[in-house]
Amino acid sequence: MAKTKVLLLGSSGSIGESTLDVLRKHADKFELVGLACGKRFENILKQVDEFRPKAAAITDPAAAKAAKEGIAALKKKGVKTEWLLSGQDDLVSLAKNLDYDVCLGAITGAAGLASNLEAARRGKRLALANKESLVMTGPILTDICKKTGAELLPVDSEHSAIFQCLRGENNKEIKRVILTASGGPFRQTPIEDLKNVTLEQALKHPTWVMGRKITIDSATLFNKALEVIEARWLFDLRREQIDAVIHPQSIIHSMVEFIDHSIIAQLGPTDMKIPIQYALSYPHRIESSIPAATIQWMSNMTLEVVNFERFPALKLGFEVAAAGGTLSAAMNAANEVAVERFLNREIKYLDIYATVKRVVDAHTNIAKPTLEQVLETDKWARAAAKS
Repeated sequence: MAKTKVLLLGSSGSIGESTLDVLRKHADKFELVGLACGKRFENILKQVDEFRPKAAAITDPAAAKAAKEGIAALKKKGVKTEWLLSGQDDLVSLAKNLDYDVCLGAITGAAGLASNLEAARRGKRLALANKESLVMTGPILTDICKKTGAELLPVDSEHSAIFQCLRGENNKEIKRVILTASGGPFRQTPIEDLKNVTLEQALKHPTWVMGRKITIDSATLFNKALEVIEARWLFDLRREQIDAVIHPQSIIHSMVEFIDHSIIAQLGPTDMKIPIQYALSYPHRIESSIPAATIQWMSNMTLEVVNFERFPALKLGFEVAAAGGTLSAAMNAANEVAVERFLNREIKYLDIYATVKRVVDAHTNIAKPTLEQVLETDKWARAAAKS
């Protein structure tokens, strides 16, 4: 049986590293044909040396320049990987020109949008870890997939859980999907103390090990706000069919309630290799190196109602999901800028939500936008958030 050819966009982040672990474990089933990263060029040099893909890209100009010595050393060793070092357009070039079966889109933020759209246009399987692509262009991306026959498979643990719960089910019988959220590091912090939250505190997630941006999103629950919008388009749902609950242990990854009030849940360890592997091997399940669940591990599961005073970002996410249009692109862009400013210690923790809310309130929504209008909204919202 021929190996599944994988293009990995975003190889140096936590999702990328976990994907490579899966490929190492199942080298008999998967072949890595392409890689791309942004700034962390040291990682991709090691990855290319190990996997010998056909092509690799470094999209950050400064990183590409700094990597030239390492690339030359690899060429001396006989590594024949083609290097693309001209910027963000290289992501699209890889998605457009390489021979692959699955594109795993793990580039964080709006930067991953164009290459994901290109993979969909080619009718490939798009294993999507980049939730922003669906948040920004949900109806556009899903329409492309319908026209080309591209498979859109979620890699987010929550959406993978819903996808697995719905396998073999009739989507018309869905009453609601219930996204679970850990509540992050400030689930029990007195609300009046949130104004004093430090960057170091916000980066200490209690259950997941992730990149800095998604870790901050998990503290504010903007990650869940984005996931609400993503779920709407991924599973063709109405706003009222989407709910969320706080689940501190992160054992239940999400649930689906059906019209007969039966609830199906997907449970598993807090390890992204499970949804990554499922997206790569679907419709088959293959062995995992993750430790198996135990009764003791599952014995302390709790669920809590979301406190919107503590997590106003999620409330905003539900409102934006209901509105549709370009509002979600404005929210996503403003959040990316606000989080970056917080990570750079330019604004305080509570300023993240305040910034996004101001931008969303100032935006004039376009109900059925073109791709160009979505991109223009993204550009406008970033400028507004910076000011």
